[in-house]
Amino acid sequence: MGYIKGYDSETLREQVDQSECAERLAEIEGQRSLPALLERVWLLKVLDRLDEALTVADESVRVARMAGTRKDVLRSRVLHATILQYRGAYAAADQELATCTTEAEGQGWAGIAAFAHHHRGRNAYEGGDFEIARESFKQSLFLRRETGASDSELESVLLAIEAVEKRRTSNLVAG
Repeated sequence: MGYIKGYDSETLREQVDQSECAERLAEIEGQRSLPALLERVWLLKVLDRLDEALTVADESVRVARMAGTRKDVLRSRVLHATILQYRGAYAAADQELATCTTEAEGQGWAGIAAFAHHHRGRNAYEGGDFEIARESFKQSLFLRRETGASDSELESVLLAIEAVEKRRTSNLVAG
């Protein structure tokens, strides 16, 4: 999404221009296509309107199941899991993301698998499981390189790996 200005080095969450995101949300509010629903979920998430985001995420999964492809269903489920993560339901989000990574890898869909691994890493990081976070980010990096991802996509994963290493090191020193 073009709305991401960077990532918070502590939380790994997207940094966005709130007014720009709110304006875009208002533009697409009434649209019911799957791409519009997915964009609305993401915008509601970064605007911290999590109850609405969860409702629209549920709807996007239903729409993808009824009218989309298996890839669409996976993308919708990954985004749904990120809402669970933002709501603090790390175990539920991890279960959903683990299932999505397994299915995407089983189908040979490296791009979707990388996307799911990245979000599984962010969920684990936020939930304090730095081993799973590190493993997921490294798998995402591998898959993104395999698919010829852009430098900016690779950079976001490298920054996430660096953040995990810092956290792991500080926890080992403190522990």
